[in-house]
Parts: sequence; structure tokens; C-alpha cells
Amino acid sequence: MSDRAAVPYERGRRGRDAGGRERLTPARLSTGDVARLGAQGLRTRSTRVILSALGIAIGIATMVAVLGVSSSSQARLLGELDRLGTNMLTVGAGQQILGGESKLPKRAMTMIRAMDPIQMAGQTGDTGVPIFRNDRIPSTHTGGLQVRAASLDLPRTLQTTIRAGAWLNEFTAGQRAVVLGATAAERLGVTAGDAVWIDGQWWTVVGVLRESPLAEEIDVSALVGFPAAGAFLGFDGFPTTIYVRCVDAYVADIRGVLPRTANPEHPEEVTVSRPSDVLAARTAVAGAFTNLLLGVGGVALLVGGVGVANTMVISVLERRHEIGLRRSLGATRGQIRIQFLAESLLLTGMGGIGGGLLGALATYGYALWRDLPSVVPLWVLGGGLAAALAVGVVAGIYPAARAARMPPTAALSTT
Repeated sequence: MSDRAAVPYERGRRGRDAGGRERLTPARLSTGDVARLGAQGLRTRSTRVILSALGIAIGIATMVAVLGVSSSSQARLLGELDRLGTNMLTVGAGQQILGGESKLPKRAMTMIRAMDPIQMAGQTGDTGVPIFRNDRIPSTHTGGLQVRAASLDLPRTLQTTIRAGAWLNEFTAGQRAVVLGATAAERLGVTAGDAVWIDGQWWTVVGVLRESPLAEEIDVSALVGFPAAGAFLGFDGFPTTIYVRCVDAYVADIRGVLPRTANPEHPEEVTVSRPSDVLAARTAVAGAFTNLLLGVGGVALLVGGVGVANTMVISVLERRHEIGLRRSLGATRGQIRIQFLAESLLLTGMGGIGGGLLGALATYGYALWRDLPSVVPLWVLGGGLAAALAVGVVAGIYPAARAARMPPTAALSTT
């Protein structure tokens, strides 16, 4: 023990007790004194301290990274919802009472558009015809891709843009022209200007769409005009799905009346859904997974806390002579207790700061890799440090109390 470390106890006030005997009243330890004593205790066993702090850092880094990645993913989802809107409803053909497939009336979209709160609408119809890259591919190898008839206002309703080429127009809607969804174009390995094989005929790809988050079925579709589907593919003209945009304030009301509006004779055969609810459900699933990973981080932090407690107990046993000397110089039990508790807090504090930085770096790296907005809330970093300090308090209580209970004579006489 250095002379400097003993100074706080030597600055006490001399006085006399009730019997007239002279005694030394220890001075109060300042915050700086406590910090210096704690830091000195850690420096004497740096390797063990680093390993113990690493255990805390791993737990904190795991928790910060999990919450950071979750926040980044949620920020992207909220950004998509803000961009795409939550005012789109999907009207589909459900099941008949006897279990057969129902059909929407051909005039369903016209009747829906007549409602005042409706801003725009687009529709598609399943043709049941697959699409192939060329005429040499077996008919069973469809790759899950299907040709759908589409109305001209479909992209505007879905708010899906063109990645290559152009969308159908009044002329190409009646020709052997096709626009591919993002996934369909990737699986087929084609782009605008290429030819594809549909129902024994060559069709020209005039455009490729970007991804449609609110209508994933469009991504795996080949879209042709309603006139072309009827003329070349034998399509009956009945729509399968109608996409509707309405005024935000009337979404719930419109959802309630859409079945009877789309199919007045059989409203029970109509299904209505809100695609944005699916995106919101993904957040709930991601939240459950986040809680699981937080539990893993909590276990790692608990293990780190046990390591800190073990380090502090061993430190007390190894420093019995130092404790006895401090007590003989006038240190009180409380001052010894504060000293070892300060060491535990400094140790876990270093682990908490290091873990927070590692977690933030992991979040930024993941966000950069997945093209997500990097979000690490300040409360996450603050909460991680607070959790580390709380572990330090819990892990240091027993070693500090054990050190404080050690009598000066016993500590000095122990070999």
C-alpha cells in the first residue's frame, strides 16, 4: 500500500473521549479519495480486472445491440408505413357457402369507385397460367410464378414504381406485353426488352416493378392487361383482388361496407383485409424475438456479475494485510466497505461503457449491411450503464461487507 493511499485516514481530527483518553476521529472520504482508492485496487490486478470487465461488457453489448437492431428495424418499418400509408384495403374473393371458390362481379371495382371516400382503386385477376423463361422448360417447373391480369391504375394504387422499362398503357394492355414483379424478374433472369414464354406464345417484357411491400403477391406475378388476358389466355374477366385507397379518416367505415358494395348479392363471399396490419404484425413478432435475445443478454450479464463477485471476494482474501493496516491507521468499517464497493462499481462501470460502445458499433455495422437506418436510443446506452452499475452494487455488497468485518489484529496476524 502506498503512502498516498493512507493519507485519507491520517487526516483525522484528534480529540478525547468521555474518559479523557485521546483518540483519532477519521476524516470523511471525499468522492475523489474513494475513486483513487478504488482505481488503485484495480490496478494491482489488471489481468483479472480486464477479464471480469469483459464478462460485463459482453452482456451489456448483447443487450444494446439487440435493442439497437430492433429499433433500427422498427424505424425502417415505420418509414415504410409512412411512405406507403395505412389507408389501403384489399378486397378478395372468398369461399362460397358450399365450399367452392367464389368470384367478384366484373363491375365490383366500378361500384367501389363510386363511393365518395374512395381515392383510387386497382384490380388483378388470376389467369391460372404459369410463365417460363423459354419454351424448353418443363411445364411443371413454374417456380411459383403466375400470370395475372391487371388494371392500368394498379401501380398508382399500390404506390409501386417501375424499376426498368414502362408500365402497361391503353395500347400494350391489349398486346402480348407483360410487366414482371420484382421477384418474378429475378427468378426468370430477364429484364425489360426480353421475351418470355406464356401459354405457348412469346410475350415481350415491357417493364419490371420494384418490390410491393403491401402486396407481396404482385412480386411473384407476371402482369398483363385485361384485354390481352381475355384475347390470348382465355381469361374470363372476373377480378380476383381489388386494391382500394380511401381517406384515412374513413378506413374503418369503408372496411365495413366494402363486402356489400363489391358483391351486393353475396357479401358473405367477400374478404376485406388491411395489408398494413401485416407489417405491424411483423413488429410484434420481431418484438418477441427481441425479448428472447434480451434474455440471453441478461444471462450473460448475470454470469459477468458472478465473475465480478468472485474477483472481489478473492481480492479481499488476498489483501487482508492491506485491510488490517488501513484499519490500524484509523479507517472505519464504513470506509473499508465504501472502498471495496467503489472497486466493484469501477470494474462494472468500465465493462458497461465498453459494452455500450461494442453494442453501438454492432448496431451500426448491421444497419449498414442491411441498409437500415442506424438507431441506438440514448436510453438504451444509459440503461446499459445503469444495469452494469447495478450489477456492480449487488456483486460488491458481500465482498465489501466481508472486508469491513475483518478486525485489524486478525488481518495483520494472518499469513
